[in-house]
Amino acid sequence: MPDQILQIATRIKDLREIEDVSVETLAQEFNIDPETYRQYESGQIDIPISFLIQVAQRFKVEFTTLMTGDEPKLHIYNVCRAGKGVRVERRKAYDYKNLAYHMIRKKCEPFFVTVDPNKVKAFSLDSHPGQEFDYVLEGTMKIRIHNKELVLNAGDSIYFDSSYKHGMMAVGDKMVKFLAIVL
Repeated sequence: MPDQILQIATRIKDLREIEDVSVETLAQEFNIDPETYRQYESGQIDIPISFLIQVAQRFKVEFTTLMTGDEPKLHIYNVCRAGKGVRVERRKAYDYKNLAYHMIRKKCEPFFVTVDPNKVKAFSLDSHPGQEFDYVLEGTMKIRIHNKELVLNAGDSIYFDSSYKHGMMAVGDKMVKFLAIVL
């Protein structure tokens, strides 16, 4: 596992221990089995972004703090230059960059996401509380939400209840690039 994932896993464990909450209690709150939770907390397996968002919300910490260990400091605005953003290492096929990592008290988490069509051959479904808005910038994306599959092309968007299982993958041989706004 990359060093960043181990650092995130350690921060998750620290948050749980500071509040003196058991693994079983949190696993139940997050609707996952305790062994999966233990594997996330130890950095043994890939940690879904949906889980990271739930952890940040549950412990009332900024998503950026969970990801980087640094507190965001901006109150008025946050500029994110082209190609920049805090990279969220999760799966090799998905490249997430948080676009508002310096802003505190955000009401959403905006991500620039790139999906490699050669590395994702099947849906990996996750869910998280809230809602999500995805806008396709380049390529073609297939999205599955609650047993329904849709194809979105550049310029298409979708807004959905993210508490339902959902996943995305690139269609064809081109990378798909999209904005994901998680509320």
